[in-house]
Amino acid sequence: MSFFTNLYNTTGLPILFEDPIHLVKTLVMYVIIGALFYLAIVKKFEPLLLLPIAFGMLLANLPGANLYHIDLFIHEDGSPINMQQIAEQGNLIDFLYLGVKLGIYPSLIFLGVGAMTDFSALIANPKSLLMGAGAQLGVFVAFSGAILLGFTPEEAGSIGIIGGADGPTAILVTKTLAPHLLGAIAIAAYSYMALIPIIQPPFMKLLTTKEERSIVMTTLRPVSKLEKILFPIIVTLVVTMIVPDAAPLVGFLMLGNLLNVSGVCDRLSKTAQNELMNIVTIFLGVSVGATANADNFLAFSTIKIIVLGLTAFCISTVGGLLTGKIMCWITKGKINPLIGSAGVSAVPMAARVSQVVGQRENPSNFLLMHAMGPNVAGVIGSAVAAGVFLSYFA
Repeated sequence: MSFFTNLYNTTGLPILFEDPIHLVKTLVMYVIIGALFYLAIVKKFEPLLLLPIAFGMLLANLPGANLYHIDLFIHEDGSPINMQQIAEQGNLIDFLYLGVKLGIYPSLIFLGVGAMTDFSALIANPKSLLMGAGAQLGVFVAFSGAILLGFTPEEAGSIGIIGGADGPTAILVTKTLAPHLLGAIAIAAYSYMALIPIIQPPFMKLLTTKEERSIVMTTLRPVSKLEKILFPIIVTLVVTMIVPDAAPLVGFLMLGNLLNVSGVCDRLSKTAQNELMNIVTIFLGVSVGATANADNFLAFSTIKIIVLGLTAFCISTVGGLLTGKIMCWITKGKINPLIGSAGVSAVPMAARVSQVVGQRENPSNFLLMHAMGPNVAGVIGSAVAAGVFLSYFA
């Protein structure tokens, strides 16, 4: 009998059942994890990110596994992390999480995004920058709303950046300003990015007329190779001069793009787009998901973050659309305002939604390349917004 008792005590079951409240919280987390698995596998909503995040959450909520120790990274007295302590006491995900804590993974993700992104639409139509800027409206509205709801400025900045619809940017800001909210903010950011095809179309139809949605835009001018090469260099110089704290994101985004457009670094460009991007995505997803254990995720603050994040995302969509409408009016109907919704950054899904909605109204309408202008402008805009928050509150 003692053998079976000892065997039972070595399992995670005693830990799971020792506290009824903790048991209920853990079961609730399993339901949430199951919902994320469903969205990733069945609905195919951002599966490359939601699946690793969901599995990281599962690992963090396995009783007795102790793969991640939040106390090694967040100290009540505000003291910095102790690398020797992590090396001595840390477990697998503690070591993986260092890539998040030190800001390595988000910048490497931007390197891959830059290598996969074509900035030609933005170069050919620089006015797209205005729509990318207009789509950052939700970031600052959500920031103000979070302050009113009692969050600290650092926490509010982390919540507001969800409106930029850029997961790596949200992670970089949150790991610096409010690491205790990382799990909730990352899950909210990536979930809303995955739900773009559901969230955006109602606002697109509400704020535009049928005539506006049917506008056929003229073909963009060809962009020379010299322009493509100079663009990432100039953007890096200009943006980092204005907002130095945006350098890790903007710099690596533009480096990835330069590797691609230069034509002399094909191997490096392909590695950034494929092998490196895939490896970092796995590490980032699992380590971020592991921060969402039952004790720190199931709190009233999480509900407020989810509501504020959705508000930020919706207002950013509205901001981009209204900017598009203004530009449509100024150009006397040459710009389809639907492309403004793509300014929320999520590349290239938001641009595809603009294409789909526009083509439903006018089958001969091809907005994808035009929407890529505000789309990639939104990536730059969200990185700049992140730099602003970091410069003020870090």
